[in-house]
Amino acid sequence: MCRHLAYLGPEEPLGRLLKEPSHSLYRQSWEPRRQRYGTVNADGFGVGWYAEGDPVPARYRRMEPIWSDPSFVDLARVVRSGALLAAVRDATEGCAAGEAAAAPFAAGRWLFSHNGAVPGWPRSVAALARSLPPAELLSLEARTDSALVWALVLNRLRAGDDGGQALTDTVLEIAAAAPDSRLNLLLTNGSTIAATAWGDTLWYLAEPGGSIVVASEPHDDDSRWQEVPDRTLLTADTTDVLLTPLKDPRDDMASSPTLGSARVGAPPSPEEPRT
Repeated sequence: MCRHLAYLGPEEPLGRLLKEPSHSLYRQSWEPRRQRYGTVNADGFGVGWYAEGDPVPARYRRMEPIWSDPSFVDLARVVRSGALLAAVRDATEGCAAGEAAAAPFAAGRWLFSHNGAVPGWPRSVAALARSLPPAELLSLEARTDSALVWALVLNRLRAGDDGGQALTDTVLEIAAAAPDSRLNLLLTNGSTIAATAWGDTLWYLAEPGGSIVVASEPHDDDSRWQEVPDRTLLTADTTDVLLTPLKDPRDDMASSPTLGSARVGAPPSPEEPRT
């Protein structure tokens, strides 16, 4: 429920990444091709991007559908960035509406988005909410499952975890508390991307020239798009992509995760996880 995308690479106009591709995130707001839950992402949208020399990203968010905002088209035509995170929203039933509920969420240099839903929210994760410092819980941007997921991730980032570890621990904690949660998370600090595939689709496109797009679904028909297997953590920069299998808490099989990395622009070797 939602579609999102993150990009690292040479500076590009936002529109070239979000609107111009034949199956762009803009178009996915009304016609997603691979979305497993929901059909239209019309409950708001947002984009966060980084300007050269400034580690703190700017954001533009609205509560209406992306196609209904002519200001975004103008903005996307002229603003350029080498790092961004954008999302179009299909709201989870029972969650708040409004601009504050639209991804990306932000804190300091971080941008975050959640594609999915936490069943039984808020009761199913009430115990996890109690683990947060009161000030962080009271500072939630919106009364939504995604805002709480972000608070749990951010608490770990502030404690010193890197992006991949913060996402992994949060996903496993929520999945244990609320089985059947869909937790496709996307996080960037402007120089790295971390993402999880947990219950919905996730793809990436690595360009030999030093760029990476991680998205809910391919935004064009380029044959080089690689699908990320379900129950996987992806971490990437403009040089490398690393895929790490995640163990479902309901899986009683005792096994340790194995790692596999792929150089950007190169096909995975036979020893690496199939993508």
